[in-house]
Amino acid sequence: MKKTDIGVCLTMYAICAFFLYMTLNLPKAAQIYPLCIIVLLAALTSLHVINMIRAAIREGVTSGLEDFKNFLPGQFFIIFAMIIIYLVIMPYAGFYISSILFMSATLLFLRVKLWQAVLAEIVIIALVYCAFTLFLEVRLPAGTLFDSWEVL
Repeated sequence: MKKTDIGVCLTMYAICAFFLYMTLNLPKAAQIYPLCIIVLLAALTSLHVINMIRAAIREGVTSGLEDFKNFLPGQFFIIFAMIIIYLVIMPYAGFYISSILFMSATLLFLRVKLWQAVLAEIVIIALVYCAFTLFLEVRLPAGTLFDSWEVL
């Protein structure tokens, strides 16, 4: 078991708690899908905790910091800044446009081949559209720049 895994599990539980709090503010009919995802995430995190305890008993505990020997702070902080920018522009540009911009910038920054980046963006946007807009009939944010548009 690695000590760094403890922080990951605590973070995952905190994310579950945050999304549970936010989900309980939704109308009852809209709570079903998010609650299923939250329960699934909490269950998988709990399974990981059980595996960590078993590993600690069998093999002992290590720091886990050796996994970060190739950590690139510049890359991490630039991607983190991109996430913040994505979250800031989404209310204005809408989900689809801001997501495409975010994925493009991130994949190009990480030097993913252009054809792979374009293919990944097309597939992900198509999956999101099919899952949320067609199947679940959830309106994703269109953005204040496009409030009068009914297409998105």
